Amino acid sequence: MSQELKKRHEIADELKWDLTALFKSREESNEALEKVEEAVNLFSQTYDGKMDNSATVLSAIHAYEDIMKASSTIGQYASLPVSADITDGGSMQYSRSIQNKMAVLSAKLTFFESQLTAMNDRVLDEVANQEPAYSAFVRKIKRLKKMQLDPAVEKAFAQLSPVLNAPQQVFEQARSADMDFGTFEVDGVTYPLSYVLYEDYYMYHPDTNVRRAAFAKLSSVMEKYQNVVATAYYTQLQKEKTMATMRGFDSIFDYLLSGQEVGQDLYHRQIDLLMEDFAPVMQKFITHVKEANGLETMHYADLKIDLDPDFAESVTIEESKEMVREALAPLGEEYVAMIERAYPERWVDFAQNIGKRSGAFCSTTYQNHPYILMSWAGQLADVYTLFHELGHAGQGMITNQTNALLGARASLYTIEAPSTFHELLLTDYLKEKSSEPRMERSVLAKMISKTYFHNFVTHLLEAAYQREVYRLVDAGESFDAAKLSEIKRNVLEKFWGDAVELEPGAELTWMRQIHYYMGLYSYTYSAGLTIATQAFLRIKEEGQPAIDQWLAFLETGGTLIPQEATLVAGVDITTEKPLRDTIQYLDDSVDRIIELSKEL
Repeated sequence: MSQELKKRHEIADELKWDLTALFKSREESNEALEKVEEAVNLFSQTYDGKMDNSATVLSAIHAYEDIMKASSTIGQYASLPVSADITDGGSMQYSRSIQNKMAVLSAKLTFFESQLTAMNDRVLDEVANQEPAYSAFVRKIKRLKKMQLDPAVEKAFAQLSPVLNAPQQVFEQARSADMDFGTFEVDGVTYPLSYVLYEDYYMYHPDTNVRRAAFAKLSSVMEKYQNVVATAYYTQLQKEKTMATMRGFDSIFDYLLSGQEVGQDLYHRQIDLLMEDFAPVMQKFITHVKEANGLETMHYADLKIDLDPDFAESVTIEESKEMVREALAPLGEEYVAMIERAYPERWVDFAQNIGKRSGAFCSTTYQNHPYILMSWAGQLADVYTLFHELGHAGQGMITNQTNALLGARASLYTIEAPSTFHELLLTDYLKEKSSEPRMERSVLAKMISKTYFHNFVTHLLEAAYQREVYRLVDAGESFDAAKLSEIKRNVLEKFWGDAVELEPGAELTWMRQIHYYMGLYSYTYSAGLTIATQAFLRIKEEGQPAIDQWLAFLETGGTLIPQEATLVAGVDITTEKPLRDTIQYLDDSVDRIIELSKEL
């Protein structure tokens, strides 16, 4: 892999996503925005204060949905280039301009939900009965009844949305634009460093000295920005706490979970069981990785190293096409054909370039195919990332095909199930390809170190840390950068115990994740993977009937609350059993890895 990052314009087009499926140009996008502005004005004139029966409400819903479809496409077209290159000043200015205009339009539309929440339930029920496609939207409106504020306040919030969302943008600017990580030196060799290079390359580097030196340099630069990032985060949480109080919630947890349609019991159980019962499994695994690599101590910077680095596979983008086709085959030809469109239609931005935000995401709008951002480094880990995001894409395509826009989006609690399910299919495919003990061990280790480490460890530890910070805010207390580092270190120490040495910089991990600006999102990764694991094990045991149930689950979108939706896939999340069964499955897998190592 080339370590030198190129500028965006130096990257070949085939490695970049093609946004022309949204609009051919900014001029075309601006024309679409003008039509939306006209539609919003007409909507307001037609329906503001005039929705007094179910027929009028349904007519309004149809018009509102059309506005939402067009608006989401415009917003996506404006925001995606910034994620691909935050140093592009023109794209940043255009994105902010669109955000501001959308905020004005959103403010004009706030009367819609405000007036619906003031309606008699009988009228709302008539709407759901006449057009069941909108039953999920009606359920949302009924939930909002308990927290809706005066229409003038809701309108003000909508107008202020660019300001209220500023903490996340401050964080992203600090991390992706302002932090200059420069270079570091090991044994006379100078290495370039950026945040993306560390996350996608150096964190997995087989040379211990290079890996640890990269982490030390990364930490030393982040430390200089800890106060401004802590201030951005404090602002975010104070905003959320204020919103919770204004909307009548005693606890910030209840407020943030209300949109997910789950209670604190599911939230706390997910974190507590993994912190207590899964931690020993990961300590056992990481100790084995340490021994297999001949390390005297396992440092925090070493956590992502391969169990068998000499057996590590390099994978090209072209080779990933066959893996997609074969690994996803159990879901049927129609599903695979849908996912394979990602390559010729260029849904995926594979490029590594200066200014690209770290991590990966899938962005979906109702009328178009999804877009995926990642950075391809040519490693098997990249295939897992691609499969993960293609799982989101598949769900997005299916739910949008089978549901109305206002009922298509699944709860955050289940949103990570399809993505992690894809990863499990990839692992199963790789394992079935070879019966050699070394290959089996490598695949099982990759399943632990990629799929479960990412979702059951990395994001779990984010969630456990985040919960402690929210508890401070709920109690009316404050925090600064030092307090956040203290909380993060305590969480890491509790989970890893004596198995991992937490060198300086480990406590600054709270500065590395944008999920903290997305409410109670981090814990949903482990929740989704729990659902995915149980569904995967059912498919291995029952075959086609379980596959049909999984595809039916993907179709539910937001039409069912999480406890009902997962039952469609044959998983009952109202009990501890799925999570405990998943932990046992992982414990057995780690034991099998250790057994294979002894054989080898």
